[in-house]
Amino acid sequence: MEAKGWITGDESAKEMLGRVLSRARPFLLLPPLHRVPLRPRNVLEIVGPSPSAKTHLLIQAALTCVLPIDWNGVHYGGFDGFVIFIDLDCRFDIFRFSHLLKLRLASGSISEIDREQNNNTKERSSIAYDEELYTLCMRRFLYVRCYDSFEFLATLKTLHYRIQKEKAYGTCVHMLLIDSIGAFHWIDRASTCLPLRGNNNRKSHSIQAVLETVVQEIRKLLLLHPMLAIATKATLFGNRAMNEAKCRNLRKPDTSNSQSGGITALQLPYREYMPSVWQTFVTHRILLRPSDDHLAVSDDQNHSVYFSEWLMPSLSFLDKFIVKEVSSLLHEVYEG
Repeated sequence: MEAKGWITGDESAKEMLGRVLSRARPFLLLPPLHRVPLRPRNVLEIVGPSPSAKTHLLIQAALTCVLPIDWNGVHYGGFDGFVIFIDLDCRFDIFRFSHLLKLRLASGSISEIDREQNNNTKERSSIAYDEELYTLCMRRFLYVRCYDSFEFLATLKTLHYRIQKEKAYGTCVHMLLIDSIGAFHWIDRASTCLPLRGNNNRKSHSIQAVLETVVQEIRKLLLLHPMLAIATKATLFGNRAMNEAKCRNLRKPDTSNSQSGGITALQLPYREYMPSVWQTFVTHRILLRPSDDHLAVSDDQNHSVYFSEWLMPSLSFLDKFIVKEVSSLLHEVYEG
């Protein structure tokens, strides 16, 4: 009887294949993140000066994740999953997220022309959307704000139990989003020592030790709960450093060791300040930068134009895109 119970499976072959294939299926995100297939346990770093639409891309990724594939006969093309958004920059606007979600819900059942007319003529409060679906999507979005490295570490250590709780309700966590991973770097660096609170006898934490613990906790989460991790990071010196690097022909990194972070500081088109423990943890990296151009989409709207370049893996072209409230639109492609 015990042997029979051991042989009896907990799931059918169809259920097993569905579970495995759903995890292995790459995430199809909106431009400009659509160029490279991203899979669970990947760590994508979105790097660029401020402003370069980094947070907006995080929001668009979160919206795509919480939206369902289909709802009441309407196709939304989402991932039907749960999102954890950790705000280290402390400037995230939840009302903007709510507004963009309503626009995405409204755009699922109307044409592109009608959508543009609605965006130009209607007030935010008059957007027609499914309130039941809106409530469901907002429940799938967990927002956490951290004000220092200790709160960030404490949040990472407790996420495992929160994810288990969501799984108990049948919700699968698909994404871990971190806005401004280097937000506390300079504060921690300026401090001569960071003693642990409440215990002066324990060893103080250096920047390297803090980042090692952060990477260790994120790695544990990705191992126990396969999901995609996306983090934004601000660059130093903005466009000037990037333009100087372009002139020195330092665009193309060495991809022979891309999975282990084989890009050196001299090969990056910006000055790297994060410790090597984080750089080697990143599996994918995309560089964003603003331009001085503006694109007139309608009679009364001009949109800022941005450039994106995949550094890891290295691609031989640049994407030129604009940011709209509903999505990010690819405008042109420049071959390198």
